[in-house]
Amino acid sequence: MIYKKFKDKELSALGMGAMRLPVIDGKEADIDAEQTKRMVAYAMEKGVNYYDTAWGYHDGNSELVMGEALSAYPRDSFYLADKFPGYDLANMDKVESIFEEQLKKCRVDHFDFYLFHNVCEMNIDDYLDERHGIMDYLWKQKENGRITHLGFSVHGSSEVMKRFLEKYGDRMEFCQIQLNYLDLSFQKADEKLTMLEEYGIPVWVMEPVRGGRLANLTDEQTAKLKALRADESVVDWAFRFIQSVPSAVVTLSGMSDFEQMKENIATFETEKPLDEAEMKALMEIADEMLQEKTVPCTACHYCTSHCPQGLDIPELLTLYNEHAFTGGGFLAPMYLSSVPDDKKPSACIGCGSCEAVCPQQIRISEIMADFTERLKEEK
Repeated sequence: MIYKKFKDKELSALGMGAMRLPVIDGKEADIDAEQTKRMVAYAMEKGVNYYDTAWGYHDGNSELVMGEALSAYPRDSFYLADKFPGYDLANMDKVESIFEEQLKKCRVDHFDFYLFHNVCEMNIDDYLDERHGIMDYLWKQKENGRITHLGFSVHGSSEVMKRFLEKYGDRMEFCQIQLNYLDLSFQKADEKLTMLEEYGIPVWVMEPVRGGRLANLTDEQTAKLKALRADESVVDWAFRFIQSVPSAVVTLSGMSDFEQMKENIATFETEKPLDEAEMKALMEIADEMLQEKTVPCTACHYCTSHCPQGLDIPELLTLYNEHAFTGGGFLAPMYLSSVPDDKKPSACIGCGSCEAVCPQQIRISEIMADFTERLKEEK
């Protein structure tokens, strides 16, 4: 197992994420506890020492199962991460009761790593609102030794991340971002990497294989990579990309079965970052994938000056691309929950004024209608 230095610790470069544990009969809340224990045992045997859970994973049962599985091992043999669930605004005034309950559920007296969970457009104002007392309480737990290292995870935009860092950056020891070779540009992870580097904050990686999407390339794309590294799988390539990011410390993988865990651990037994030619090939594949399912908006903003509704069309198209490429998901609805109704895709009146000046000839009104319909169906 590769290890990365973090302060006085040696952390396994691969961490076990507990958001996608094996379940029984496809029921999210019904975790297969015995299979999970087997996976934890194997991970511990192979040197994985970082485990990540959260209040909302598996409808609240991830902490319970991981707490039970890890209780079989000495407390100083693993590092446990948990998070304050600010993705639900109803939790903002419950930091103390939630934190105490998390310790009980995980069967520990402290968390090695603790995060503000999912800093995004929906919750940034509340996270920064000192009246909720979230930072004050968590900082007190850090001073009392019940939190060793405090950080945050972010799914929001670079602008949201900047706001959070401007207020709390001097207290943040690590940051967890969605990073993979597709989202380097698609979700502007490159901007977030640069910002974190400026603050001197190391990176924790989530979604390295984008929920499995990067494990399924076309035959042509797979052959292109095989020609460069015959013995590496397409999943290996996703992880080798992360190994090419100097600031990446822990890569979290939500492994949902034993075989997947064995394969991922085998990959992290060696460190093989990509060379320039290999990185170029991977970026070309990322471009191909995006061209297939996204609209080619260049954010020139010609459209916005002609929209009678005052819609931020480039931003809405960015959200549409994310939603369409992923086949749904929570990011677009989460972002749009903070947008006034008269600025959402449904506010488009289909007048076509924007389309008349679009250099890319994007059928914007059709896309806004499609976006609105997709969001309705999922809701």
